[in-house]
This record gives sequence, structure tokens and C-alpha cells, in this order.
Amino acid sequence: MPQRAPDIYASAPMRGLLADETVAYLPDVRRCAGTRALLLSAAAQDVPPNPPYLGQWVTLRLVQGRLQGDVQASASEPLPFVDRAFDLILLRHAFEPGSLSLDEVIRVLAPGGMLVLTGINPLSGWTPWWLWQTRGSAARAATPFQLAARLRRADLQIERVQRVGRALPLAPNGHGEHAALLGGGYVLVARKQGPMNVPTRLRPKPVTTPVGAGLAPGARRSSVS
Repeated sequence: MPQRAPDIYASAPMRGLLADETVAYLPDVRRCAGTRALLLSAAAQDVPPNPPYLGQWVTLRLVQGRLQGDVQASASEPLPFVDRAFDLILLRHAFEPGSLSLDEVIRVLAPGGMLVLTGINPLSGWTPWWLWQTRGSAARAATPFQLAARLRRADLQIERVQRVGRALPLAPNGHGEHAALLGGGYVLVARKQGPMNVPTRLRPKPVTTPVGAGLAPGARRSSVS
């Protein structure tokens, strides 16, 4: 009898889907420019991509309702960053645990900044497997089109919505399959209205201490490396 994976994002089908998502969104991420970017992911092994025109990355993991990584906080509370802190926000399956606020994500995205969302499409053939693996905890997941409608109401421009991955949650076979039109995952790319943040050119000065990446007043950086 098939066994439930202790970490669904470490399962073979999800590893394949995460890889397909990366291939799909990398061209968008590589054309971003700015000083700060945020990766917020439910997958423990996720690492930020390395676009040539982005500076500092803040990396957070969603673990049992909490944010861990560069900052420690509850996922159900406001994000511990100042308004308009990030020029790029990459959310990898971040809404499937159910506690993250889309309004908070929009708040910390800078005008002109890019938002990239990935996730399981609940209207796909992956849903029975997903619900069994999560014991039904992800039944309330929004579709990419519901998310796109919410973003439009918040004055974000939707650049594209794309289905990715295999039609069913099967392990990759290593033959370089193309993403299916009915794939179980999606990539949604949106941009916040307004002029992009333009970094100010300053006279170089030695830096002796780390600089906080747009932390909100009172927020503390994690001591966990």
C-alpha cells in the first residue's frame, strides 16, 4: 500500500513539479532588477535563483504555521518587513499551508516589482493524491485564476498564468518530458502598478555590519543559519 510522505514537498512527484516550475519562471525572474528579493517556500530544500540584476535575497520557509530562515515569525501575523521592501517576491507553494496573507505579500512588494506564484492547481488530476497526502488539509487551496482575480482587484497586472508539470502525480522518468497543458501545477506572474524602485548610486563605503533587509520595526533576524 502506498505510504504518505512525511514531507510532501520531498516526494518524487513534487520534486519533479518543483523542477518544472523553476524552468517555467526562470526567464521572468532573470529579467528582474532591484536591490532586494524574497523567496518564501513550503519546500525545505528550496534555494533562491541567481538572476544577474538582483542584489540581496531573504529566504523564508513555511514550517507548521511559522516562518523560519532569515527571519523568525508566525505565518498568520503581518510579515515582519516594511512596506514596499522587495522588488521581487517568489512564493513557492506558500498558500497551500493556508496561513499566509496575500494582502501582506502585496504590501511588501515594491511598485513596479514582480510577484511569482507557484502551487498545486486544485482543479487538476493531482487533487486526490494531494488530499490523501495532506489528510485533506489543503482542500481550501485557491485556483490560479482565483488568485489572479484577487491580484487584479489589488491593482496588480497579470502577465501570465501557465500550467506546468505532469497531468498526474507520477515520479519523473528522466526522459525530459515537456510540461503538460493539464499539468498539476501552475506559475502565475504579476507586476505591481507604479514606477520601479531605482537604486540610488552612492559613494562606496566599507560595511562592517550586516544590513537588515527591510525588516519592520521590532522584527528580529533569525539566529539560525
